[in-house]
Amino acid sequence: MKSIIERYNKSKGDHHQQGNPTSEVKFWQREAAALRQQLQSLQENHRQMMGEGLSGLTVKDLQNLENQLEMSLRGVRMKKDQILMDEIQELNRKGSLIHQENVELYKKVNLIRQENMELYKKVYGTRDVNGTNRNLLTDGLEIGEDSHVPVHLQLSQPQQQNYESTARATNLGLQLH
Repeated sequence: MKSIIERYNKSKGDHHQQGNPTSEVKFWQREAAALRQQLQSLQENHRQMMGEGLSGLTVKDLQNLENQLEMSLRGVRMKKDQILMDEIQELNRKGSLIHQENVELYKKVNLIRQENMELYKKVYGTRDVNGTNRNLLTDGLEIGEDSHVPVHLQLSQPQQQNYESTARATNLGLQLH
């Protein structure tokens, strides 16, 4: 294409000097004929590359065509392999990032699990030998209960009972049911 433009510019410069429109028409007729010939040659080459119109070719022409196709195919395969390798590297990089993120999330989950266990122990206490939970209240009193039995607290007047149980109930102003 560049050669055509260069020839046009050269011819245009020559024609301006001569000022002859007939020679310019002849130039364009020759250019059009050359381009038609080039187009026909390219179309024929394309048909042969596609496996069509091979009947007029000699064994040497067919061998040359086969070599061209093999070289083209090799180039296509190399480009495809390079693209696939690039994609594999990118996927490995993304996989590594996802794995790293997964490890970080796993650490966070374990940290939250440990915090939950500590909170659970603070709320429900630890089991003793009898299988009951031991809860420590803020004033230091211990109440033994099964962990699955709900504790119901309500305000009430102290009743006259055993000295130990009334002393505890009076201090809290609460009665356990």
